[in-house]
Amino acid sequence: MKTIRLTAAQAMVRYLANQMNEHGEPYIAGVWAIFGHGNVAGIGEALHGIRDELPTLRGQNEQSMAHAAIAYAKQLRRRRAMAVTSSIGPGALNMVTAAALAHVNRLPVLFIPGDVFANRGPDPVLQQIEDFGDGTVSVNDCFRPVSRYFDRIMRPEQLLTALPRAMRTMTDPADCGPVTLAFCQDVQAEAYDYPESFFEKRVWRMRRPEPDRAEFEAAVAALKSAKNPVIVAGGGVHFSGATETLKTFAEKHRIPVVETQAGKSVMAWDHPLNFGAVGVTGTECANIVSEKADLVFGVGTRFQDFTTGSWALFKNPTRKILALNVQAYDSAKHDAIPLTADAKIGLEQLSAALGDKTFQAPDPAIKNGWFAKADAVTNAPKDSNSLPTDMQVIGAVQRSSRDNTVVMCAAGTMPGELHQLWKAKLPLSYHMEYGFSCMGYEVAGGLGIKMAEPDRDVIVMVGDGSYMMMNSELATAVGMGVKITLVITDNRGYGCINRLQMGTGGAEFNNLYAHTNVNPIAIDFAAHAASMGAVASKVASIAELETALAATRESTVTTVIVIDTDPYPTPDAGGHFWDVAVPEVSPRAEVNQARARYEAALKERH
Repeated sequence: MKTIRLTAAQAMVRYLANQMNEHGEPYIAGVWAIFGHGNVAGIGEALHGIRDELPTLRGQNEQSMAHAAIAYAKQLRRRRAMAVTSSIGPGALNMVTAAALAHVNRLPVLFIPGDVFANRGPDPVLQQIEDFGDGTVSVNDCFRPVSRYFDRIMRPEQLLTALPRAMRTMTDPADCGPVTLAFCQDVQAEAYDYPESFFEKRVWRMRRPEPDRAEFEAAVAALKSAKNPVIVAGGGVHFSGATETLKTFAEKHRIPVVETQAGKSVMAWDHPLNFGAVGVTGTECANIVSEKADLVFGVGTRFQDFTTGSWALFKNPTRKILALNVQAYDSAKHDAIPLTADAKIGLEQLSAALGDKTFQAPDPAIKNGWFAKADAVTNAPKDSNSLPTDMQVIGAVQRSSRDNTVVMCAAGTMPGELHQLWKAKLPLSYHMEYGFSCMGYEVAGGLGIKMAEPDRDVIVMVGDGSYMMMNSELATAVGMGVKITLVITDNRGYGCINRLQMGTGGAEFNNLYAHTNVNPIAIDFAAHAASMGAVASKVASIAELETALAATRESTVTTVIVIDTDPYPTPDAGGHFWDVAVPEVSPRAEVNQARARYEAALKERH
């Protein structure tokens, strides 16, 4: 057996550079890195030696560069991924939030944090956490509950088993998620005679599991006996590449489709059978259809509480749930009829088994009525003296966008209103991180999307609160020459949670700046963005916003547009109950009234 002597770090990066996807592309597109004493000597030296084959990318914050890697993988439907490396200690812990985000959203990313010395010679090393009762613990153990696969590399030869396991996890459609290889810093520098065959190019194919026969027959029977089915399309439709298959299935059998946050854009917004967003942030028409459905057919969804209205949405007393999902954990939720299989294969086989079976499609007037209301709230304000709403900002961005535009967001006000109001024309033109609802994902996520699909316009919708939490990758985008457009809606605080606070009977407290500080806070976001190299401006109206957006279309430079918005208005139509527990007792009459409404809503849960 021929061998090659390499350090463990050199072996790791050489192996990663030779892992390919079924489209002939390197599966690991690059390594985001912030170096510290726990990874600069070992991993840093190894990455420098292979930089022409495996690019190294420098971020500003470990969490945000991981967000960029995650968004990249999501936009490419998990066909490619990135690795992220940090030093031991705070750098590693900064990535735990991002690992949780990837875990919730079933997205691949490889975390390589530096770890303590395996030989324990210099213990305790700088930034080492000492557990008084367990000598094997390091900060990287925090990754265990938020990793699909976790390993600690304490000997160079452990890579021979750990790396294939990592790749298997990230490329498995059912187990897909974050992998953590905590890499002891002394081991990174240790040499070993690795088999040359370990570094041969290997192709990893995304398998497409077919349905179990018994499960399949039960699913067919459920569909054949249904009177008013509805399809709840989730992110798994995108990941399976099943958007056309779903459209064909819905058209052939005349079944309405409603979309989760992750599933939005699986069908064009104006398709007659696409009734739009479902659940807490859903459209009126989608929720009407869902309430009446006697069979809720989930395709690639994990049935999050926002999708199900905390399980109060599906009101038909005879309703059943059929769940087609590649992950058995998700297909068996809430006593569903499980169909554990690839979404594309499952839909194709179900359609063949159903033959010419069709259902009575919902009255199109339901959908038309909703969009008339939506258009009314997204139109430009007639009163130029009033602050615009987030809904009107969405309308301006919509009118300024093209079919290939990707609008993206994460937490706060915008996700709910974009879910309801945004008119997505093409698949993957809507990118929302709402599985973990992580503030601070937006700027880095926009960078990752643009890196994944350079030919698409990427518009990042971000509130002032999320921008304040994590904005430093704006400088990275400028430095890399990756053009994204940010629209910052400044409502001077956390407007979304302020409204939730009020809606549950609470006093306005600790959310908007006006209710938080002794001295007023007035941040010049345009100046801040300009200081990082972006072309930045602040606009005073919706008309000015549309003019500014039009000007960015041909630009190749990252652009930031800031607009003040009213923190209070929300769409009057649409939406649904969401279970946010209200205190049983309170001296506030408003809280007691909210509790009465809450208890009444709980009685509607099925």
